[in-house]
Amino acid sequence: MTDPAPASLPAPPYYAVVFTAVRTPGDNGYGETDERLFRLAADQPGFLGVDAARGANGLGITVSYWRDEDSIAAWRDHAEHTLARAQGREHWYASFSLHVAKVERAYEFTRPADVQTRRRPSFSASVSHGGGGRRPA
Repeated sequence: MTDPAPASLPAPPYYAVVFTAVRTPGDNGYGETDERLFRLAADQPGFLGVDAARGANGLGITVSYWRDEDSIAAWRDHAEHTLARAQGREHWYASFSLHVAKVERAYEFTRPADVQTRRRPSFSASVSHGGGGRRPA
């Protein structure tokens, strides 16, 4: 298994499809379908990558990245994806939302490997959030 890392993406512009969902209890075939759809999406023209996370409370956020709106529409209309969306509404999701956004700028950071292994010193600080107090940088 590889270490988790954000999707490696080209320079903008590109599109992000943000799918936020609350799962229903139980798997009900979700895991198998999710794996299959990930592999299928990755093979679609215009697919650039995906980032996903799910909390213990069932809330999940998946962001898929696409070259253009035509690629997103083709994925939305793909027959197997259409069937899975129907299954999601019927069995897997208590609620969900979907947002499509054009990415105009993107930034990233990766800590150098030699810094990751060194022990960082700990410190404590008192921060005042009232008037005149200094805020952390």
